[in-house]
Amino acid sequence: MSVDFRKLKSFVKIVDTGSVSRAASLLRTAQPALSQQIASLEAHFKHKLLIRSNVGITPTEAGLILYRHAQLMLKQIEQAQVDIDQSAKSVAGRVSIGLATYSSSSALSLPILKEMKARHPHIVVHINDSFGQILSELIMTGKMDMALIYAAAPIKGVTLQPLFREEMFLVSPPGIELPGDSSAPLPLAALQEIPLLLPSKAHLLRRLIDDALARARATPEVVSEIESVPALSAAVLEGLGSTILPASVVTETAIFSGAQVRALTKPVIDATVSLCVADHLPLSEPAIAARSVLLDVVGKLMSSHHQGIKPA
Repeated sequence: MSVDFRKLKSFVKIVDTGSVSRAASLLRTAQPALSQQIASLEAHFKHKLLIRSNVGITPTEAGLILYRHAQLMLKQIEQAQVDIDQSAKSVAGRVSIGLATYSSSSALSLPILKEMKARHPHIVVHINDSFGQILSELIMTGKMDMALIYAAAPIKGVTLQPLFREEMFLVSPPGIELPGDSSAPLPLAALQEIPLLLPSKAHLLRRLIDDALARARATPEVVSEIESVPALSAAVLEGLGSTILPASVVTETAIFSGAQVRALTKPVIDATVSLCVADHLPLSEPAIAARSVLLDVVGKLMSSHHQGIKPA
């Protein structure tokens, strides 16, 4: 009995879908054949890999370990095929890049895509800036090649390269009257009377905001928790409340057009954006090329002196 890539692919698909029947449908394989492959894997590793229940299929602890290794092996064999096919051509393949939602890095997606197309037209770039996923975990398990993330402290399983610090600003509806001189920074204590639209407490940015407000002894009214940048911009422009974001998210994208941007102080809220890669996995050739492009794009961002962007 041997462990081949077909069995590993079937195992990963069952874990991803939580169902043998759904996995069989996607793989166009008979269910008994899939079940036999899982039994073969369990016999080889001498551990139960999956738990079956009325709500679906979940991996055991041993199954989770195999799942992580299988993801890496399948990704590597896929890249090996691409590398072999393209060995006589320019760099080609796939690369996945995560961008921290609500950070200035989200405004880098278009420059990265344009530069990658110009330099490496045969590399397919996957950009991920969605909520609901912890980017560092995707990097650690090999599901994603690299990411720009907010990082306040070291994270096990990944290497962090601090790139820049970004200051947070109050973003308010057009025409709303705010306390004090409009050209002067607004103390956080003044937010006590301002309805706020913020990400949920699971987001690092929200934790930074809450900590800063606590130091300012302010308890503002959070009227909504929004985990969608388009929905957030629509709510702000509709006058439902203000939010707190890096200035470049507002100035570099059209969706916040017309919103007021006001500096905050006492205390200033800022966060470090770092390049995150796995500390135990080598980067593929396309990923190395993408990292070079990403760092160049960040360098241009720094040299253009964007509001609120500072060296790390």
